Amino acid sequence: MRMSWLATLLAVAGLAACSSAPKPADWQLEAKGATDRAIAAYLEGNSRVEAVESARARAELSSTGRIDLVARGELLRCASRVASLVLEPCAAFEALRQDAPAAESAYADYLAGRLKPADVGLLPEAQRVAAAASAESAGAAVQAIRDPLSRLVAAGVALQTGRASPSLVAEAVNTASAQGWRRPLLAWLGVQASLAEKSGNLEEAARVRRRIELTQNAPVRASLMAPATAPLNTPKQAVR
Repeated sequence: MRMSWLATLLAVAGLAACSSAPKPADWQLEAKGATDRAIAAYLEGNSRVEAVESARARAELSSTGRIDLVARGELLRCASRVASLVLEPCAAFEALRQDAPAAESAYADYLAGRLKPADVGLLPEAQRVAAAASAESAGAAVQAIRDPLSRLVAAGVALQTGRASPSLVAEAVNTASAQGWRRPLLAWLGVQASLAEKSGNLEEAARVRRRIELTQNAPVRASLMAPATAPLNTPKQAVR
C-alpha cells in the first residue's frame, strides 16, 4: 500500500529511509512496518490486528523517549479513522499535545475540522490545497491528491466541515473501492445512500444499499486473520 502521506509525517524521524542514508535503527524499521500493517488492517476492517500492530508501533516509538514521534504515530492512527468517517477526538494525541510540535498540533486540528487558516502551511503538503479549498473547489482539490489514503483523509475533513459535494463523496467511494478498503468504503457508501434518499432518488439509494450489503458480506482477507508473527515483548531480533 502506497503511503506518501505517512512518509511525509515520519520522514523527519528517519522512518522513511533512502538508499543513500545509513541503515535505519531496528526501532525505525519495526515502527514503520507495524504502522503500515496497523493502518492496512484498520482500513480492511480487521480491528484485532490493527490493535496489536498499533501497540507494537507505539512501543517502538516510545522506546526513543521522543514525544514528537509518538504523537505522529497516534495522528496516523487517527487519520485512518477520519478517512473512514469515524469522526471522534484523537484522544491519544490530545494527551501529548502540550509537548507536541506545532506541525503535529496543526495536523490534529485539521483532522478535527478546526484548523486555523494561518496553520495551513504546517500541514503535510498533500493536504494543504484541500484544507484551504472552498466548498465549490474542495471536490477538485481532493481529487487531485495522488495518494489514495491522503485523498480519503482530505475527503473526511471536507465532509465534517460541510464542504463535501455528491461528486466528492463519489470520489471517496471510488477511491476506497479501488484499494479494497472495506471500512471506509462502507462509511462513504452510507453517505452516498443518504444523499440519494434526501434527493428523492430512491432507485439510486436502493442500488447503493445493495452495494453496502455486498461489501458487508465479503469475507475478511485470510492474510489479516492470521495471528501476529510475534508478541510485543519478543526481542527485536527475533521479530524479523
